[in-house]
Amino acid sequence: MKIGVNVPNFGPGTDPGVLRAWARTVEGLGYDLLMVSDHVAITPDVAVQYPAPFYEPFTTLSWLAGVTERVRLGTTVLVVPYRHPLLVARMAANLDALSGGRLVLGAGIGWAKQEFEALGVPFERRGKLTTEYLRTIRAAWADHDDYRAGPIPLWLGGHSDAGLRRAIDLGDAWHPLRLTMDSFREGLSRLEKLAGDRPVPAFAPRILLRVTGSPATGPDRRAGEGTLDQVLGDLAQLRALGAETVVLDPFDADPAETLHPEVAWRDLAAVAASWKENR
Repeated sequence: MKIGVNVPNFGPGTDPGVLRAWARTVEGLGYDLLMVSDHVAITPDVAVQYPAPFYEPFTTLSWLAGVTERVRLGTTVLVVPYRHPLLVARMAANLDALSGGRLVLGAGIGWAKQEFEALGVPFERRGKLTTEYLRTIRAAWADHDDYRAGPIPLWLGGHSDAGLRRAIDLGDAWHPLRLTMDSFREGLSRLEKLAGDRPVPAFAPRILLRVTGSPATGPDRRAGEGTLDQVLGDLAQLRALGAETVVLDPFDADPAETLHPEVAWRDLAAVAASWKENR
């Protein structure tokens, strides 16, 4: 099982130097994948959790591709309805080529209603638009003479039945975000039932990384939350459930965390060292 890291590309402590340090830390610790988030207009509903400056994902990943050599690069998740699908297809194909085939495109429908309004995109149609745009992106990538996309993995988020069907129809992997272990299991069960006789996409969850001094308890404990042993236990359980990749998300909702990335780096170093010992 491969392990990736979701790097904060936003917030008061984030700048080009910090992003470069994040990339080199993630790659240096031996992680397999570096991912960033997506917002375009930092409207009030976005700014509460993800304040400016917000570094656009394709631009950021293109730059980080030049300061890394091995680690794969991805989005978790690109909000599909925000951009014309042919533009997304072009940017993704170019980034994949320029990085040496390292791109993973994680995608979703989005949630920030004010941001949709600012961009002139109908919020209530975001699910249908996402499905339509993804079909267009895949069709564009099939034009190898033009886009030269190569095998770009497409990971699709969402926990609703509609989201699961979209992952089955159009995704290479189901990419649910920051759930409890029970919710992951329940989602996988529904995914298999909805797939029927069709192939079930791979399982590539993103989980919280919040290392605590004492055990986290209770039914609402999210995967990746608790002592180092609990985090490692969650990773082992996800591997047993068939996860091909797990993305660790060290950001826990407070933008001030971006001012002190060394805290996340310490936890990532501890997980990397312990996971290697237990593999």
